[in-house]
Amino acid sequence: MFVARESPKRRAPRPRNPERTRQRLLQAAFREVYRYGFQSAGIDTILAATNVTKGALYYHFESKEALGYAIIEEIVAKFPLERWLLPLGRSKDRDPIDALIGIVQSIPSRPRDLKAGCPLVNLAQEMSQLDEQFRKRLERIFQAWQDGIAMALRRGQSQGTVRRGLVPEKAASFLIAMVEGYEVLAKNAQDAELWNMGIENIVGWLGSLRAAGSRNRGRLHRCLK
Repeated sequence: MFVARESPKRRAPRPRNPERTRQRLLQAAFREVYRYGFQSAGIDTILAATNVTKGALYYHFESKEALGYAIIEEIVAKFPLERWLLPLGRSKDRDPIDALIGIVQSIPSRPRDLKAGCPLVNLAQEMSQLDEQFRKRLERIFQAWQDGIAMALRRGQSQGTVRRGLVPEKAASFLIAMVEGYEVLAKNAQDAELWNMGIENIVGWLGSLRAAGSRNRGRLHRCLK
């Protein structure tokens, strides 16, 4: 007598999640671009890292350039936003010089950070002359960064903690140039001491921006930390 076997239950297919797939592709692409640069980033490597088909990649990003633009807008833009602009926004009642010094001193100086460098600067150096859409997107990030610092300095002027004769926009651009310049030097030298020296110099310059009456308060604040 033959006994009919119950057919094994098939597993229900996993529901498709286009947004999750898109984010996986974006993160894998960022890691590849951060390590090798945009021009040398391999699409096949990105696909292998995510186990996604090429068709799925081009469903979400119509070209490699479109993928690069998304990396800038959705990942790279978060670095100055999260490290600089959000902390400055949360410290509106605090001396902006102290806030900026705290931000600068908190920038990582681990060997892996020095080796890779700043993703914003890396892309600006590589792509600004090659692709106008890259350049414009990167410019907007730099401009938002500069505007956020300048706004904090203007607030300090109104509070009497920042020198009145200071031009906030010029000081903000100079600060960014110093930070990124020392990051490039430290990346090239692979030397954490060089970066630490840069931090010391930047902190000293920031201290020089204090209004005369607030300098002693700044020193007192650092002694009490």
